[in-house]
Amino acid sequence: MNSIPNTRESRSGANAPEFSVSELSGAIKRALEDGFGYVRLRGEISGYRGPHASGHCYFALKDDKAKIEAVVWKGTFGRLRFKPEEGMEVVAQGKITTFPGSSKYQIVIEALEPAGAGALMALLEERKRKFAAEGLFDEDRKRPRPFLPKIVGIVTSPTGAVIRDMLHGFNERFPTRVLLWPVRVQGEGSAAEVAAAIRGFNALEADGIIPRPDVLIVARGGGSLEDLWSFNEEIVVRAVAESTIPLISAVGHETDWTLIDLVADARAPTPTKAAEWAVPKYSELIENVEKLMLRKRTAVRRAIESARTHLKASARGLPKLQDLVALPRQRFDAADRRLSRALLANTRAHATRLARVSGRLSPSPIVQKHSRCAERLDGLERRAGRALLNRVAVSRRVLEGRAALLKSLGYQSVLSRGFALVRNEAGHMVRQAASLAAGDVLNIEFSDGQVGATVNGSDVSSATPEVSNPTSSKVKTPRQKSSGRGGQGSLF
Repeated sequence: MNSIPNTRESRSGANAPEFSVSELSGAIKRALEDGFGYVRLRGEISGYRGPHASGHCYFALKDDKAKIEAVVWKGTFGRLRFKPEEGMEVVAQGKITTFPGSSKYQIVIEALEPAGAGALMALLEERKRKFAAEGLFDEDRKRPRPFLPKIVGIVTSPTGAVIRDMLHGFNERFPTRVLLWPVRVQGEGSAAEVAAAIRGFNALEADGIIPRPDVLIVARGGGSLEDLWSFNEEIVVRAVAESTIPLISAVGHETDWTLIDLVADARAPTPTKAAEWAVPKYSELIENVEKLMLRKRTAVRRAIESARTHLKASARGLPKLQDLVALPRQRFDAADRRLSRALLANTRAHATRLARVSGRLSPSPIVQKHSRCAERLDGLERRAGRALLNRVAVSRRVLEGRAALLKSLGYQSVLSRGFALVRNEAGHMVRQAASLAAGDVLNIEFSDGQVGATVNGSDVSSATPEVSNPTSSKVKTPRQKSSGRGGQGSLF
């Protein structure tokens, strides 16, 4: 492609080549990118309104004299350790390029960080004011720690000295079950991992395969403000605020502080101290129990002595037993004497009245009434006997008629005319000779009994079954009269 001429003739326009707008914009873009390439740019963020619907971010970097447009692509924005905020002074790293659509140059940011510790502290104070206004730091929303948790959940790095010190503290004070959710506590993506771990512990069920902890500890060793910045991110602060499990913050040393220290239910100066706060000390528990037992025994002894003293004092003020029952006994003796005299007088009065009434009594009405009742019972008994005899005679005639009908319809009457009933070994009736085979065992019923038989003929379908002569060589067993299946014979 032709370069832009820089001669006197070109300035005069006599021999200047002709460019399209796109060609000139492309040439400017390449010249700008080749001349600057990858740069670090310090400035204040201006006009930031959050990610666009496309996921890209557009804002400007400015100082007191100039302003440069900036863009952060969607893929880069998700990897940024520090998210842009309005008014934040930052150091941006990226490429200088142009946007031909509006004839402006811009920086495409690939990395972003606050411009020094002062900027971080300013951002930290801004976030602190924001969360305080939302009431996330209020003391009345913080929950008390359980006295004796069965399960303790820890969110920290699995490889650092922090987890070893905490486990050692648990073993020394009160051995308990510990669930570790391993996370990165520094660097890109660490804030998202810490927030996911806190929400993951809260999502567990109490009776699930992995039980829900009774208390959580978010722990990390000491470090600079930049090292601890993940625990100042909004995603972590809100995860701590939303936790329904009491949470202890143990990030950094005693002089360090982060935003989750203000939101957590308790803030421990060190991770080891957090382990001590989470569970009581076993030896102290035993000592306190012994003290309480001693206080209880002393209190019981004092209560018994006090009750005994009050009982003795009350007993001295009570009247004697003889004095209490003397007057009621006297009244009882007087009533006893009156009752004896009253019983004698009442008996004499009833005897006199009975003597006067007995003279007017006579047994004649009772005897007459009994006689009439006996005659009536005799008549009813005779009527009942005649009715019973008539009923029995009618039932006998009905039964005899049905017996005669049954006898005429039953197969026994057919047998008496010379026929026989053939059954197989299973007791089923044999209706056709074709259903028999040589060797089958049969039972033949006549009018006067039953005999057993065995099929010997080979051509069963054309044979006529009959019981052979007992003297024949084909008979297996002599025919016998029986009321059951006692006899055996042969058929064919």
